[in-house]
Amino acid sequence: MSDFYSAFWDYYIAIITLVSLVGCAVFLKMQSRRRVVVAPGQEMSTTGHVWDGDLREYHHPMPRWWIMLFYLTVLFSVVYLILYPGLGTQFKGVLNWTSAGQHAEEVKRAQAKYGPLFAAYLQQPIEQVAADARARQMGERIFLNNCAQCHGSDARGARGFPSLADNEWLWGGTPEAILKSIMEGRQGVMPPMGAAVGSAEDVTDLAHYVLSLSDSAHDSVRAARGKAKFGACAACHGADGKGNVQIGAPDLTNRIWTYGGSVAAITETITRGRQGVMPAWKGILSDAEIHLAAAYVYSLRGQTTPPAATGR
Repeated sequence: MSDFYSAFWDYYIAIITLVSLVGCAVFLKMQSRRRVVVAPGQEMSTTGHVWDGDLREYHHPMPRWWIMLFYLTVLFSVVYLILYPGLGTQFKGVLNWTSAGQHAEEVKRAQAKYGPLFAAYLQQPIEQVAADARARQMGERIFLNNCAQCHGSDARGARGFPSLADNEWLWGGTPEAILKSIMEGRQGVMPPMGAAVGSAEDVTDLAHYVLSLSDSAHDSVRAARGKAKFGACAACHGADGKGNVQIGAPDLTNRIWTYGGSVAAITETITRGRQGVMPAWKGILSDAEIHLAAAYVYSLRGQTTPPAATGR
């Protein structure tokens, strides 16, 4: 949008703002006239508006206290525009205040207050930090603010986003692996394998064989036919289907499904492939914040049992 920016809009905003202020002041002056003294027997003029037959609107000015409040509002606006930016970017106010500057100052104060505590946890192993109740609470806050959008507030994931509360890990569940996942991110790729497997019937047979690896509900005849087609998948998932944490290939024997464990979902995965991206948080979160978040995630291990065959 910066390509469409020009100084014209600065002057436009400044002129509109100043004209509005002057207009308010002029209007208040016009309404501040004293009540006209009417001679005995002479009727005061009205605006011509009549309600309910005899209720007329006279030319009385607004009450003094009300007018003074309006004048104070105009005065406040003038003082505010002198002190703070309100007339476009050409005039930043005598205090030179900016929202970015205020945020930086607040971050600086927070770092001065909490920095020593964060630094102390950064020096401790993740296992030790995970055992500290206060550290886990801090890590949970970091998780809720930055990770819950994908993994859920309870860290149990959703379709396309793995659970962090069990003992199954696409890239490994050691403290080092979790820390690396958060800092550097992960790129999980399941290429489309439909053409390599064969026809649509072959893909369906393979889907039933994949279900049979976790003893999920499947057609045994189709699974027997699909076993021969699993060779195209063994390079990543292994001949036994137990996956490979070095490349993020999931274990197919544990009934845990990131994209769903139905025949239709597995068929879609084989045919179209999947793309899973875990963004890198290094540079967004500090090293200490990443350390605390990793400790919190590490502390969640084993809190849930594997889901049913339909999976997640």
